[in-house]
Amino acid sequence: MLVKDFNYHLPQELIARYPAPERDASRLMLLNRSSKTIGEDIFAHLGCHLLPGDLLVMNDTRVIPARLFGAKETGGSVELFLVKRLPDDGCEWECLLRGSKRFREGQPILLCAGMTARVIGRQGPESWRVAFSGEEPFEAWLEREGHIPLPPYLQRDDDVKDRERYQTVIASVDGAVAAPTAGLHFTRDLLASLAAKGVASARLTLHTGLGTFQPLRVERVEEHRIHREWYAIPAETADAIRSTKKRGGRVVAVGTTSARALEFAADDDGLVRAGAGEADIFIYPGYRFRVVDSLVTNFHLPESTLLMLVAAFAGREFVLDAYREAVTRGFRFYSYGDAMLLV
Repeated sequence: MLVKDFNYHLPQELIARYPAPERDASRLMLLNRSSKTIGEDIFAHLGCHLLPGDLLVMNDTRVIPARLFGAKETGGSVELFLVKRLPDDGCEWECLLRGSKRFREGQPILLCAGMTARVIGRQGPESWRVAFSGEEPFEAWLEREGHIPLPPYLQRDDDVKDRERYQTVIASVDGAVAAPTAGLHFTRDLLASLAAKGVASARLTLHTGLGTFQPLRVERVEEHRIHREWYAIPAETADAIRSTKKRGGRVVAVGTTSARALEFAADDDGLVRAGAGEADIFIYPGYRFRVVDSLVTNFHLPESTLLMLVAAFAGREFVLDAYREAVTRGFRFYSYGDAMLLV
């Protein structure tokens, strides 16, 4: 299976560089896997397309302000991108570093407001291990001074509104460097109206990592190795899934992150195990879904692992036809774009 088989043409003007005025005012494309039909609605009407007894499973990860700016002692500018905190007694992170010259072990990087970073050494082929120290706890400093790591395809710096709009309304567990974007369309009022209809919701956590932004560097899909991402599924969520399946309801994964966590934690019979760990499941056409019955998702980048997951769920040709239809109808794409519901 070739990576190029998941390509499609997208006019640049359809990339949503800013969010819609209201979260649930985005458009909703409706895809039926059985009838191969394509419909359209607005996200606020999601409840019209769900049934009493369905269970929404949502990712409650919170995006940290992972983009930092500093300077070398020589004055050269440095950009740091936090990837994940490392287990240690101090405050060490895996980071991507960008500067005009190479970095070296032991090199200090001066940040603002009394914070200093020190390069310890290589952590991976493209990343560094960096220690932070300052006059206040790093987390408090980061929350105030860090920048929201908007995806590079938005081609703009973050602003004050992104601190709220690039988080879901249920975001509560710090650790992601990219938002679970399907969840961005939900409001508290919409969740309340769904609950009143009999559509329950449950939470899990999967910290979306750097692999979300990185292109596949192989020709064949099967040769790709996906990044590991930390996840946790509470016992009450596993119980809710089991009860939903038993009574004939549908498990509706909100986003590819929720879908990946559920499928990774399931056994061959579709029983989801509660617990935490690192998920490295790569879902592409040919995969048999064991838990997820329906999927809420955004429109994804060409040749991305996220698009491959959606294609695995509904069929590559059908999904690419839907993407071409979305372009024709002027849907907005990517993180701040519109959504689709696959049933």
